[in-house]
Amino acid sequence: MRIASVIVDVPAKQTDKTFDYLIPEQWSDIIQPGMRVIVPFGPRNVQGFVTGIKTESEFVKLREIIEPMDLEPVLNKELLALGDWLTEQTLCFKIFAYQVMLPAALKAKYEKKVILASGVQPADLPATLQSFFEQNDRMDWTQALHHGLVSLIQREAANGRLEVVYEVKERVKKKRVKMVRSLANIHELEQEMEKLPANAEKQKLVLNYYLQHDQPIELKQLTEELKVSSATFKTLIEKGLLKTYEVEVYRNPFENKSFERTSPLPLTQAQQGAIEPILNSIETNQHEVFLLYGVTGSGKTEVYLQAIQEVIEKGKEAIVLVPEISLTPQMVNRFKGRFGDLVAVLHSGLSAGEKYDEWRKIQRKEVKVAVGARSAIFAPFENIGIIIIDEEHETSYKQEDMPRYHAKDVAIERAKKYNCPVILGSATPSLESFARAQKNVYHLLSLPTRMNNQALPSVEIIDMREELRAGNRSMFSRKLFELLKDRLEKGEQSVLFLNKRGHSSFVMCRDCGYVVNCPNCDISLTYHRAGGIMKCHYCGFESPVPRICPECTSEYIRYFGTGTQKVEEELGKILPEARVIRMDVDTTGRKGAHERLLSDFQDGKADVLLGTQMIAKGLDFPNITLVGVLSADTMLHLPDFRSSEKTFQLLTQVSGRAGRHQLPGEVIIQTYSPEHYSIILAGTQDYNLFYQQEMMVRKMHHYPPFYYLSIITVTHEQLLAAVSATEKIAGYVRSQLSNQAVVLGPAASPIPRINNRYRYQCLIKYKREPNLTKTLKTILDQHQRESKDGLLVSIDVNPFILM
Repeated sequence: MRIASVIVDVPAKQTDKTFDYLIPEQWSDIIQPGMRVIVPFGPRNVQGFVTGIKTESEFVKLREIIEPMDLEPVLNKELLALGDWLTEQTLCFKIFAYQVMLPAALKAKYEKKVILASGVQPADLPATLQSFFEQNDRMDWTQALHHGLVSLIQREAANGRLEVVYEVKERVKKKRVKMVRSLANIHELEQEMEKLPANAEKQKLVLNYYLQHDQPIELKQLTEELKVSSATFKTLIEKGLLKTYEVEVYRNPFENKSFERTSPLPLTQAQQGAIEPILNSIETNQHEVFLLYGVTGSGKTEVYLQAIQEVIEKGKEAIVLVPEISLTPQMVNRFKGRFGDLVAVLHSGLSAGEKYDEWRKIQRKEVKVAVGARSAIFAPFENIGIIIIDEEHETSYKQEDMPRYHAKDVAIERAKKYNCPVILGSATPSLESFARAQKNVYHLLSLPTRMNNQALPSVEIIDMREELRAGNRSMFSRKLFELLKDRLEKGEQSVLFLNKRGHSSFVMCRDCGYVVNCPNCDISLTYHRAGGIMKCHYCGFESPVPRICPECTSEYIRYFGTGTQKVEEELGKILPEARVIRMDVDTTGRKGAHERLLSDFQDGKADVLLGTQMIAKGLDFPNITLVGVLSADTMLHLPDFRSSEKTFQLLTQVSGRAGRHQLPGEVIIQTYSPEHYSIILAGTQDYNLFYQQEMMVRKMHHYPPFYYLSIITVTHEQLLAAVSATEKIAGYVRSQLSNQAVVLGPAASPIPRINNRYRYQCLIKYKREPNLTKTLKTILDQHQRESKDGLLVSIDVNPFILM
């Protein structure tokens, strides 16, 4: 008797444990830990993950597994164990922990098919299976179940002759091409050639091709190569000489791109010094976390590439994380150029089908390197030799919904299992990482100068209040305007960076100061020029712009703030001859748009690249000599203790786009707070001084890295219910923790209402609280049971966004 322990796909406190199911006789050799199965649960059938197999259960009456969903496990042993760790760390349900590790295609509605592996003919299969594949190259899973063929199919799959694939209804279809193969042997083909009349030249051409090549070939390729029509093939198929069939091919998101092969560059002395400890750790299979702190343009990527080379030569695999889509086109070029087809790329710009194919390449061990955004940290490798997180300070490495993991923590946890190094790279490391490096928890490696010893760009900070006093009401300071004109004349390129999206931030009455807010959320509506409407970026509420102020009926109701569209318009007025490429959420929404805009800019089709956050990082164009930051303070005034840090990082990153090659760079930072230390120090690119100053502020106010944080957010449709629940929770937390912990709250969230739900929070600052996890779990359990009245409680451990 074999029994499977299964985590079912029912996310609730009561079901967050394994359930025992009998494995029916016909599946007994098939089902293994890490596979997905369909099981009866109450009145319905649900999906579940098998976490273990045993021979006895404490329950007498067990229900049976209905059917397996996979032929081989989708989660390996290490990922199953990682699921336990994630559940513990992020206080999420186990089913969420397992699902976050799989590509979206495996979570959709799917139909399962059994197909022939590439290059396999029906004749290669056991007789029982041959008949199914002779008419068709695929077989429905339901057919396999009905005829009791699953164990036979599994055996053939293990020998590489069959495969089970998911055809996702309406989401992911496998990409297929038509192939033609010959059904006759050489002798028969020769006989047939002789029988053909003299005018059947095209048929002879085709038969002659198969006399020389006995391999199947793609129909499209053959018709192009021999310049014959499909009618010719039809005739030969009717004669029983040829047969067409379809095979699945991987979707290749890069199929129209050729990647120039590159070879390792000679390392500078600093790079050599940085890479040696890493290579040593790879050589000796030691787990160590390195913080590679290198100024912008100091050649961090080359260090990554050569470390990966070493790992591949040892027969191991590498995971490289880069922040969301902004880095991928150039990053992909560098990795594909160096490692060719050994690279799988996972990022949000791919379709669900492309992602699924890339994931399967990893699972089938066809690639050695996975490059991707946050979720690529779960790449199903089984012999990891290095994990690299580039721009490690980026907030996008933290997931904001269940499970609320940080990719850095997952990377370190996985690397411990494989005894391999983790490299965290950044020109502006997060304070937490730098503090750990100072305490020797991480090993600090630095690259203090740019590759070609180019000077960092010169930075000038412009006080916009002075500009206003001088009568300049434009969003461009006089100095920035002069420099933009100068670059146009010289034929050099400029980057203009705006720290937000939308056309204009809000609509306000100049007479009485009334700001138009969202009726469901306590936040001002954002004005969007397209369609002349105001939108709420939280709940999606839309409304037309009022002609007169609803409060004082004044007609002076105007848009305030600046958006990329507005900047583009103003640029068009003052520099009509400038060719501008705008990159923001609106222009890069379509698939491939991001890459197309950047390559246009690289090919010199524009003089100015204007954009939001997405242009701040990773761009490396030789002709950029000017960077203008239009609004340096937008982030400084957010209710977030990291706002100075984020401002400093962003300004340093943006400045780093200028003068990376032969031409020297200049940076203009426009601000209304020129005296703020994060802006002054970003101007001198002095990370060490910024670190010291910011650490004093953090120490004084009990913030990370001196304290850990956890935030409990309570939401309810009634204000008083939210307040009183938060009050109870805060009281309970205080009673359970030591008096070293600081418990703040209840307080209204910085955005006190979203979608008509009031939001209250309780913030916990602590150093070592062995009782904390248990306390937080108790709170979640309690409220899971009581959530009938619409009260929702969520907990974020080490939050990155306090809004």
